[in-house]
Amino acid sequence: MLDHIGLTASDVARAKAFYDTALEPLGIAVMMQVSAEETGSYAFLGYGSEGRPYFWVGGGPQATGALHVAFTAKDRATVDAFYAAAMAAGGTDNGGPGIRAHYHPNYYGAFVLDPDGHNVEAVCHLPE
Repeated sequence: MLDHIGLTASDVARAKAFYDTALEPLGIAVMMQVSAEETGSYAFLGYGSEGRPYFWVGGGPQATGALHVAFTAKDRATVDAFYAAAMAAGGTDNGGPGIRAHYHPNYYGAFVLDPDGHNVEAVCHLPE
């Protein structure tokens, strides 16, 4: 099981505006902010829920290639809400909400590219 994951953003303020909006329907919000002065290098944002940050966005050198991260949604309506919020926040469509039967019959997901091209997904594995 993963404890946390992080990705690099070319513009942390722009990434914050995107993720604050896109992750809100999933109940995920900034739980912790660490300034560049505190780290001695780059600023970081810790997103999470239930008092624990597990998705980190920070400045720094760009990794080669885009990252894919998927967040669990409690139901299909939450996947739809994530997609709408992410698109409204400036995301780029990478696969609208729907069944992805090639994964399994109940795989309902939506994919959006963030401002740095990272593939962000919300997925629900439950039947309707």
